[in-house]
Amino acid sequence: MKLYSLSVLYKGESKTVLLKAAYDVSSFSFFQRSSVQEFMTFTSQLIVERSGKGSRASVKEQEYLCHVYVRNDSLAGVVIADSEYPSRVAFTLLEKVLDEFSKQVDRIDWPTGSPDTIQYTGLDSHLSRYQNPREADPMTKVQAELDETKIILHNTMESLLERGEKLDDLVSKSEVLGIQSKAFYKTARKQNSCCAIM
Repeated sequence: MKLYSLSVLYKGESKTVLLKAAYDVSSFSFFQRSSVQEFMTFTSQLIVERSGKGSRASVKEQEYLCHVYVRNDSLAGVVIADSEYPSRVAFTLLEKVLDEFSKQVDRIDWPTGSPDTIQYTGLDSHLSRYQNPREADPMTKVQAELDETKIILHNTMESLLERGEKLDDLVSKSEVLGIQSKAFYKTARKQNSCCAIM
């Protein structure tokens, strides 16, 4: 999973203006980097021009996904990532960046701004922080932890069964379980086996 570009743009009536951008083109060869960066800028502007106000979209271009969010106030953001990067995390990042940008940069500067004139420095830190969506996004982190726990539980049950110890044998040998608990387990086991046959 990789983020390549994070851009903030203004969707004007006649043209789209790039306000600020951050790029991570380190995975490309040194001689390709400037061309790749120019292509990402061009693609970001084109996608914003063709998107309506108040819309979110993901556009696939070869093995890359371009996530675009155009707000009703004409401020727009574009994330260019590989196809494995989670869309939900990309749109969370865009919403966060655009909110932060609109609070720090005066609205009057948006239509005439450029990367040189806009004083906003948060894009590089957001781009590097969100490279790993598990660390940056709490929901993704929790989901990853749940998946790991699930794998551990499956491995534990498999290793328990591999040792030849059946759950029925363990229940009958258990000194901790009371007579009623053992009877409940046996009754439930019979009921479940009866339903499984039907």
